[in-house]
Amino acid sequence: MRIRDEEKIKLVKEKAIELIVTHGLEGFSMNKLAKACSISVATLYIYYKDRDDLIITIAVEEGNKMGTAMIADFDPEMSLEEGLRKQWENRCNYSINNPMMSLFFDQLRSSSYQQEFLASFLKEFKTVVGKFMHNIIQRGEIDKMPFEVYWSIAFAPLYNLIRFHNEGKSMGGRPFKLTDEILWQTFDLALKALKK
Repeated sequence: MRIRDEEKIKLVKEKAIELIVTHGLEGFSMNKLAKACSISVATLYIYYKDRDDLIITIAVEEGNKMGTAMIADFDPEMSLEEGLRKQWENRCNYSINNPMMSLFFDQLRSSSYQQEFLASFLKEFKTVVGKFMHNIIQRGEIDKMPFEVYWSIAFAPLYNLIRFHNEGKSMGGRPFKLTDEILWQTFDLALKALKK
């Protein structure tokens, strides 16, 4: 049995993410990945059973990293404003520091891998954010609403700004760079929309 080469595994993961982001899941194959890594296809199968195993492994590992980053220094006892601000800060930092991962996750969200991806980071994240939601509703800071409504108001504006930033342009092709001023101006408007 061959010994796992951690550097090679790291390269395989990086190239897999890059290929999926560039060509989509439909355009991704183990043959293309082997070529991009300058290794044999047989070598890939030492580390992964098949294409699905590779993609799911990356989704779970990276999803866990993202979930941990999103709840760093976050306490479900925080007020709506304090907790939401910390979430914006964490999500923004993760997404801007990991632009390739954000694009990779976008590919997974609209695929048959969505379930495995979401399950990977939702375990602890869902518990912590669920407690936060319960607390801010109990304290009367927001009205009870479906989670999808909350998420759309609380985070969709942030992710649009991040997308504009990562693409370097806004709608209409105007150059765009996310600044603290724009970030927190948008945050204040989202917070105002959520408050009672």
